[in-house]
Amino acid sequence: MNRFFNEVKKNFGFGCMRLPMRDGEVDCVEFTKMVDAFINNGFNYFDTAHGYLGGKSETALRECLTSRYPREAYILTDKLSTHHFNRQEEIRPLFESQLDACGVDYFDFYLMHAQDANIYAKYKRLCAYETALEFKREGKIKHFGISFHDKADVLEQILTEYPQIEAVQIQFNYADYEDASVESRKCYEVCKKRGCPVIVMEPVKGGSLVNLPEDAGKIFDALHGGSPASYAIRFAASFDGVMMVLSGMGDMNMMTENIGFMKDFTPLDGTEMEAVKKVCGIFRLQNLIPCTACRYCTEQCPKNINIPDLFACLNAKKQFRNWNTDYYYNNIHTQSGTKASDCIKCGRCEQICPQHLSIRELMKEVANEFDK
Repeated sequence: MNRFFNEVKKNFGFGCMRLPMRDGEVDCVEFTKMVDAFINNGFNYFDTAHGYLGGKSETALRECLTSRYPREAYILTDKLSTHHFNRQEEIRPLFESQLDACGVDYFDFYLMHAQDANIYAKYKRLCAYETALEFKREGKIKHFGISFHDKADVLEQILTEYPQIEAVQIQFNYADYEDASVESRKCYEVCKKRGCPVIVMEPVKGGSLVNLPEDAGKIFDALHGGSPASYAIRFAASFDGVMMVLSGMGDMNMMTENIGFMKDFTPLDGTEMEAVKKVCGIFRLQNLIPCTACRYCTEQCPKNINIPDLFACLNAKKQFRNWNTDYYYNNIHTQSGTKASDCIKCGRCEQICPQHLSIRELMKEVANEFDK
């Protein structure tokens, strides 16, 4: 039983942003197996948003979860995302469409999505927080919270102005813990100080902490006790005040592995924490682009450039310096006809990027490496 919310079981949740796909659609056969395995092993927390997989995440949850299990068997979190409304009167119809898409009468948690200083200003102007609190009074949401991508002082402001917030979802992993651009530790400490439970997203940093550089991988291998993913997820779950760690699992193998070490969770011990610190030191020397492949940028790009995939190519080139990354860049990730050099520098991607990356400058770097 979760010590923050009695209805939440355990401290590990199913993030439904990266589901198994087949021919552009959610593979509901595989997803159903994953849902069943998750629930049968004592977990019950599912997280989605209206824009995940172009709306397909919500409807897949209706088909594979909510239509198959009684309402009390699962906890469902959804979010109010900034790019789906521009007027206050659009919020309620959007919310009702989310309930319908998910096949439920209420959400257990409803989060103001991807809050930063600019997005928060829009939500305040359009009374989005007040509207969501109306949904709570109506019984259509049980708990009200935010997901957050900005500096700690902005989080402090939001929690001061809206003490009704019951949980905060932050990006929290060992690579970002002391990163000045993310301020994971400082954001966590703001929540801890206020007694606000933390939901962790990106514990493996979009997969970056799974496929480690060889020398970093050897540090964990020497512990003879788990995979890189296990250390990353357990690191996040080891902090007091963390109520939930989400993992975006794309296949049954990932589900089985994660269930294996989170079913009977144990925090990292001193030796494991020391290994994490050593791996962080190696990452700092890599100078990699800290993109988590959330793909919000691709939704905004007028040239339809696969920005996260191109960043992944550059990161791989920095790590491995082999022909393979050039092949993927030229034959896989730019087959739509748009390369990094096609960027028109409009900046729309940077306005929505949760990591606050200087995407226009980074695209120049990608173009210089690959578009010769």
